[in-house]
Amino acid sequence: MMNDKEKETVSAMIRIYCRLKHRQQDKLCYYCRQLEIYAHERLERCPYKGNKPVCRKCPIHCYKPEFKKKIKEVMRFSGARMIFYYPLDMIRHLWQK
Repeated sequence: MMNDKEKETVSAMIRIYCRLKHRQQDKLCYYCRQLEIYAHERLERCPYKGNKPVCRKCPIHCYKPEFKKKIKEVMRFSGARMIFYYPLDMIRHLWQK
């Protein structure tokens, strides 16, 4: 299911961010875990479900401002690093753009 793949991708980006910014190795820090939970909640409630566009192109802004700011920071930081940690996910994400 596409929603599950989206969740995996956002989780991967948050893991990269937390590992490199917060020096967490095995698990997410409290703040990154809260962001992950929130992002998964938003994906569950997405009205587009399987036809969801990438966040940047989505006409609905479903994140609260503080979470939107943080997820943008995470995506900006982790996006370029995805090729090293999750190359197949990165290629899939670029294909969807």
